[in-house]
Amino acid sequence: MKSAPDFFSPQVSEARRFYLDLNPARQGRLVVACGGLERGGPDYAIHRTTFPFYAIEYVARGRGTVQLRGRAHALEPGWLFSYGPGIRLDITSDPADPLVKYFIDFSGRQALQLLRSCRLAPAAVARVFPPGEIEGLFDEIIDSGLRGTRHTAVLCAKLLECLALRILEARAPLKGPGSLAFSTYQQCRQHIRQHFPRLRSLEQIAQECQIDGAYLCRLFGRYDHQSPYRHLMRLKMNRAAEWLRQPGSLVKQVSDRAGFTDPFHFSRAFKTVFGLSPRSFCRLRSEKPG
Repeated sequence: MKSAPDFFSPQVSEARRFYLDLNPARQGRLVVACGGLERGGPDYAIHRTTFPFYAIEYVARGRGTVQLRGRAHALEPGWLFSYGPGIRLDITSDPADPLVKYFIDFSGRQALQLLRSCRLAPAAVARVFPPGEIEGLFDEIIDSGLRGTRHTAVLCAKLLECLALRILEARAPLKGPGSLAFSTYQQCRQHIRQHFPRLRSLEQIAQECQIDGAYLCRLFGRYDHQSPYRHLMRLKMNRAAEWLRQPGSLVKQVSDRAGFTDPFHFSRAFKTVFGLSPRSFCRLRSEKPG
C-alpha cells in the first residue's frame, strides 16, 4: 500500500484517498496523480508556496477561506478552486464548521488546457449550483482510483475530463447581481424537470414560474444555450422513447400518452430532438443482429 505523500495535511480527522502516478512522465497527455475526500479538523490549515501538480478542490461541506496569489476568497459548499506549480496557496478552515472537501491532483500536456476549458485556470475560484451537483463524479473518480485495475489510470483521466465538462455546465455566478438571475433560471429549470409530463407550452411554463416569457427565454439562452421549450421537448421525447421501446407500442398511443393531440406534431418533435422519426426509432430497436 502506498503511503500518503508529505504534501497532505496531518490536520485531517477522516480521509478517503487514492494514489496513482506520483512521479509522472513529462510527455503524458493527462495523468491523475492522486485524489480523495478529506474531512478537516478544527485546526485544519494548508500553507504552500508551490505544488508539483495542478489541482481542483471542491467544498462539499463546511466553511473556510482560501488565499490564492494573495487574494482571499470565502469557501462554502458548492465552491471550487484551482492551483498548481508556482502558485502560493493558503487554506484555513472555520473551527466551528470544518471543511469537508474533494480534491484531485493531476499533470500532463493537457492539464492546463483542461483547467482553462472549464474556466478554472490556476488560482481561479468558481461555484456550481446546486451545491452537490458534481459530487457524484468525484466519488466515481475515487472509487475508480481505489480499485487499482490495469485500466484505472486511463479511466481516472477520462473521468477527470468529464468532471471538467460538468463543472462548465453547472457553473454559477459568484456572489453579485448575476447570482439572482442564475437562481431564477435554476428554479425554472427544476420546475420543468419536475412537471414536464403535463407542461405544454412556453406560456404555461412562464405562468407557473411567475416570470415573463421573454425573460425566461433570455435566461435559458444565457445559461443553457437552448430555449426552455426545447428543454421541455427533450424531456418529453426521452420519456416517449422509453414508451416506444415497450413491446406492442404504437406511435399514436405514445403520442396521446405524451400529451400530443396530433400524432404528426409528435413525430416532428421526436425527429427534431433525435434526428429520426418514431417509426424509424422502433425499427432501430427491433432489428436483430444478423
